[in-house]
Amino acid sequence: MQLWPKLIQRAKEGGLNTIETYVFWNAHEPEKGKYNFEGRLDLIKYLKVIQDHDMYAVVRIGPFIQAEWNHGGLPYWLREIDRIIFRANNDAYKKEMERFVRFIVQKLKDAELFASQGGPIILTQIENEYGNIKKDHKIDGDKYLEWAAQMALSTQTGVPWVMCKQSSAPGEVIPTCNGRHCGDTWTLRDKDKPMLWTENWTAQFRAYGDQVAMRSAEDIAYAVLRFFAKGGSMVNYYMYHGGTNFGRTGASYVLTGYYDEAPMDEYGMCKEPKFGHLRDLHNVIRSYQKAFLTGEHSSEMLGHGYEAHTFELPEDKLCLSFLSNNNTGEDGTVIFRGEKHYVPSRSVSILVGCKNVVYNTKRVFVQHSERSFHTSEVTSKNNLWEMFSEAIPKYHTTKIRAKEPLEQYNQTKDATDYLWYTTSFRLESDDLPFRGDIRPVLQVRSSAHSMIGFANDAFVGSGRGSKQVKGFMFERPVDLKVGVNHITLLSTAMGMKDSGGELAEVKGGIQECLIQGLNTGTLDLQVNGWGHKAALDGEDKEIYSEKGVGKVQWKPAQNDMPTTWYKRYFDEPDGDDIVVLDMSSMSKGMIFVNGEGMGRYWVSYKTLAGTPSQALYHIPRPFLKPKDNLLVVFEEELGKPGGILIQTVTRDDICVLLSEHNPAQIKTWDTDGDKIKLIAEDHNTRGTLTCPPKKTIQEVVFASFGNPEGMCGNFTVGTCHTPNAKQVVEKECLGKPSCVLPVSHTVYGADINCQSTTATLGVQVRCGSEKKGA
Repeated sequence: MQLWPKLIQRAKEGGLNTIETYVFWNAHEPEKGKYNFEGRLDLIKYLKVIQDHDMYAVVRIGPFIQAEWNHGGLPYWLREIDRIIFRANNDAYKKEMERFVRFIVQKLKDAELFASQGGPIILTQIENEYGNIKKDHKIDGDKYLEWAAQMALSTQTGVPWVMCKQSSAPGEVIPTCNGRHCGDTWTLRDKDKPMLWTENWTAQFRAYGDQVAMRSAEDIAYAVLRFFAKGGSMVNYYMYHGGTNFGRTGASYVLTGYYDEAPMDEYGMCKEPKFGHLRDLHNVIRSYQKAFLTGEHSSEMLGHGYEAHTFELPEDKLCLSFLSNNNTGEDGTVIFRGEKHYVPSRSVSILVGCKNVVYNTKRVFVQHSERSFHTSEVTSKNNLWEMFSEAIPKYHTTKIRAKEPLEQYNQTKDATDYLWYTTSFRLESDDLPFRGDIRPVLQVRSSAHSMIGFANDAFVGSGRGSKQVKGFMFERPVDLKVGVNHITLLSTAMGMKDSGGELAEVKGGIQECLIQGLNTGTLDLQVNGWGHKAALDGEDKEIYSEKGVGKVQWKPAQNDMPTTWYKRYFDEPDGDDIVVLDMSSMSKGMIFVNGEGMGRYWVSYKTLAGTPSQALYHIPRPFLKPKDNLLVVFEEELGKPGGILIQTVTRDDICVLLSEHNPAQIKTWDTDGDKIKLIAEDHNTRGTLTCPPKKTIQEVVFASFGNPEGMCGNFTVGTCHTPNAKQVVEKECLGKPSCVLPVSHTVYGADINCQSTTATLGVQVRCGSEKKGA
């Protein structure tokens, strides 16, 4: 909550004028009739912060939202209503949905937040991407949508309602597009309604096991201009800033860090060049919006894959053109209104006066940036860990018993990720294998997300499923004995599913349990009688908080102890840089700081490249005190808590990579009211490096003119490297908060005739604060 003004201000500096946000039903009404709008859930305060920054708001009430959020935003208690079918022409669901929607609308009205009341809200959304499940409800789906639309309109907010990812919508509700290239892949069938794009995907959310999802700044900018060229009037980025799935808020298998590849990364830092390239685009669009919002639109084909869209207001002497080259891998030159224009492949150029290029989506001349992670000295200061291990339940100690393993969600009620299953059985000496090299195998089929197993209190291993493959088979050798044996399984749900027509019926838990390899054959334990225990003792006692930490006996920590809580205290790192935990020494579990859930971690879930899906976990500074912060980690599997690092994050490594052969812009320009004013000819390319506030350029890490290879943070010299480049850059940049570098072979003494040269300048510098006494 304390970070809202800073994040919103940064978004505004990126050229945005509107913030889009969901309303999270399961967060605001976790129990029926009991509402929570406190702290980080203060929706009214959040919208007022947006208003304070002179920005608009789009409120996506839903109340189903998906959003990779737990249960798609629907509260668990809905599942327990008799005969309910989610998002269908079902009286039970419609009753609860309407009650919540009207409650939220009234709350917003009472705060006078709709634009019709002088507030910031210009659009509201009902339902969400219904086309994804409409096939599950057939004819009744149309009836439900008609009802939802009329119910929403009847609230009389004074602002339009939208339904996203649809080509048409009932009545006055506006259908909108979600996707990557809505200007080319979406057709608005309701021709009397405006073209709105509610989700332009800036990358892709990641599930555990996924590789990093990339989308270039150039492609995003290209898609934006294609949409506006076709008559679009609103583009919203999903996400512009994704943030962190704190606590248990993420949906099944979704990473705790959300949309880290957005223009503002998970921590709220500007990800360059994506942030800067789009900022420049937004500034041009807003400076010349009158032309394409009110001008007369015409279009023409200029060749195969080349087209022009023009907007003219003759009475205001305004003319704006979008020249598109939609070909992949084919740069080209077109003649438009008697003049030649070079248009790179898959790019759009904006021409003011229908003549002068002020922006091209492919020409990126803003700096690049790379994150750096620095282990804080507070990591080693008083690095004393203590531990408390969960008691492993046995059948006779449980209170909830059944012949077969019970369904997981019905037991946990989404109040915890964890459910213990346990059963006991007797073996005789004749049951056990006669050969010493043969061990029985515990085989469990589960529809949960992960599980760890114990045989007679001994940890035998872990198993997991994936976002793509539902369910998994757990198979591990176990040591059994003559007499009574105990099998205990800790089953985990990594968030509830967030979408699908069958959402109310999704189940989890143990579906089959066998002991293979016994001398007397397979032992089927599925109907053996099972005990159950929802949640961990540490959760029930809240030992991750100051009020609960004293409720158990802690002892000096040991490594590789399954189902164990670890704790230590640490001081807040100096400065105001972002704080993260490097959890590489651990496996899987939960993180708490001063009683606040920082989210799930799952370092042992590797990508195909063999690296952790996520090793670094954000600790926002508002959660920290100057001294004695309580860090508590629950480790499910095996881990070494002493290896957890407290780090700070900067984007102090900044770079430029520009070619002399590809000028960044043809003209320079400035704004004059709502028009762009051309102020000078500028055929020279320059690269600008600007440090974060209060920092200067301390080191030139890399500099080369010729054909450098790689990217920011990983440059290497090419065969046409110019040794003088580093000296030139050091002279121009060291000790300055910002510097401008010409991109010309003559400045660096480069051999322009070198056979492989691309006449490219690649520079990486490192910013930092001036050392005291220096």
